[in-house]
Amino acid sequence: MQITHIKQEINFTDALMARINELLSHYPADKKKSALLPVLHEVQDAHDNWLSIALQDKVAEILEIKPVEVYEVVTFYTMYNQKPIGKYMFEFCRTSCCAIRGAEDLMEYTCEKLGIKEGETTPDGMFTVVGVECLGACGYAPMLQIGDYYREHLTKEKMDELIEECKAGKIDLHNQDHYTE
Repeated sequence: MQITHIKQEINFTDALMARINELLSHYPADKKKSALLPVLHEVQDAHDNWLSIALQDKVAEILEIKPVEVYEVVTFYTMYNQKPIGKYMFEFCRTSCCAIRGAEDLMEYTCEKLGIKEGETTPDGMFTVVGVECLGACGYAPMLQIGDYYREHLTKEKMDELIEECKAGKIDLHNQDHYTE
C-alpha cells in the first residue's frame, strides 16, 4: 500500500487563532483536549475543507496533546477530510432507511454522471461523492448532505438539477435558502 502525502499551506491567521482561543476559553486550562472537535472544524474550514498531517500536528501542538490523539479523531469521524475535496461534496446517507429508498443507486448514478468513483473528486475539483453513515434524517430518505445542509427525498431528476445548480454557481454553501426540498 502506497500512502501519498499532499502538501497543504498551513495558515493560522490572527482571526483563526482568536477563534481557537475563544473556543479554548470554554474549557478548563488543563483540559484543552476537550476543544479538539470544534477546533478541528475551525481549522478545516480555514484550510480548504481538509486536514493534512502537518495541519493535524499543528492542532496537537496548540492543544498540547500528542499528534496521535488528533489522528484518532480525524480518522474516526467522516466530517473531517484527510485529502482535498471538491467544492461541492455530496455526502450520501447509506444507512437503513436511505438504503431501502435507493440511496446506493442514486450515489452510483451520481458517480457515473460525474465520471468518478465513490470517494473521488472530479478532475476540475468541482465535485466529490462519498457515502456516509446516518445523517439523522430518516424520514426524508433518500437524502444527502452538501456543506452544512440537507437535500431530501432525492430522485435522479433532483440529482441532475442539483448538479446543474452547482455547475451554474447557484449553490451557496453558506445560504440555507438553497437547501430546501
